[in-house]
Amino acid sequence: MMKLASLNVLGEALEPCSTDPVTGFFRDGCCNTGPMDRGLHTVCATMTAEFLALSKYLGNDLSTPRPEYGFVGLKPGDQWCLCARRFLEAHDEGAAPKVRLAATHQATLAVVPLEILQANAR
Repeated sequence: MMKLASLNVLGEALEPCSTDPVTGFFRDGCCNTGPMDRGLHTVCATMTAEFLALSKYLGNDLSTPRPEYGFVGLKPGDQWCLCARRFLEAHDEGAAPKVRLAATHQATLAVVPLEILQANAR
């Protein structure tokens, strides 16, 4: 699979998001993306109970372990590469998690304005 250039939303080298749990579309610990990543898993966010509940309600249960996929389930405090559109939905609902700008891929800017990311930066 081909990856796009790994720059963050600040125009600098993309920093890792999480290796425990291992995140990213490519499961490389970074919010890298490429043509196969239709969900644009590019926002490095710190999970909150509120966000996890909203995501489950919207049909993407990130908190329940799925061992058949090697997924341990997320808990508040875990960092994870979110889909850019899901992050924007959470922002619009007032439940956006905090974002690590240095670990959020620049491709996110095609969906989420930098001002919204900055307003939710930790």
